[in-house]
Amino acid sequence: MRKLKLQMQLTVNGFVAGANGELDWMVWDWDDKLKNYVGELTDSMDTILMGRKMTDGFISHWSNVLKDKNNPEYATAKKFIDTPKVVFTKTLESCDWINTTLATGDIVEEINSLKRKPGKDIIVYGGASFVSSLVQNNLIDEYHLFINPAVISQGMTIFGNINTNMKLKLENNIRFECGIVLNHYTEF
Repeated sequence: MRKLKLQMQLTVNGFVAGANGELDWMVWDWDDKLKNYVGELTDSMDTILMGRKMTDGFISHWSNVLKDKNNPEYATAKKFIDTPKVVFTKTLESCDWINTTLATGDIVEEINSLKRKPGKDIIVYGGASFVSSLVQNNLIDEYHLFINPAVISQGMTIFGNINTNMKLKLENNIRFECGIVLNHYTEF
């Protein structure tokens, strides 16, 4: 069965975005070691999951990068645009995004169906409320949490709606030169 992996950036105090979705606290001067880690994580998957609110910004950003073959992120953009994406939504009936399908059913049934399909692993990038639903329903197999050297006063969290305690096993911890610390967890 395929695994569902979460890749998400957080503040030291556990926020994934500011109260209004601000991301100005994120570190973007990634060193080669961090870029390689993320590249290996990206290479381990063949499906991207996202919530509806994040999808337009994600696809627009990578589509714009793809317009410039000299952009250092061109290969990443090509991978993200070419990779099948599944957008979870309760409001959309259709979409025009390339290589994208909509999932409108029960989140647990939809995720478990995707996990049973053949292929590489599945990765989820966000947004906050969608990932929170995945956490709440115990659907994430691996957490790749990139802790940024920042603290913000208030914001969005992915762990605020859990109904029970979660025990996680630390699989790896890496400190990167840019100040980000990766904590890679699996569930006990």
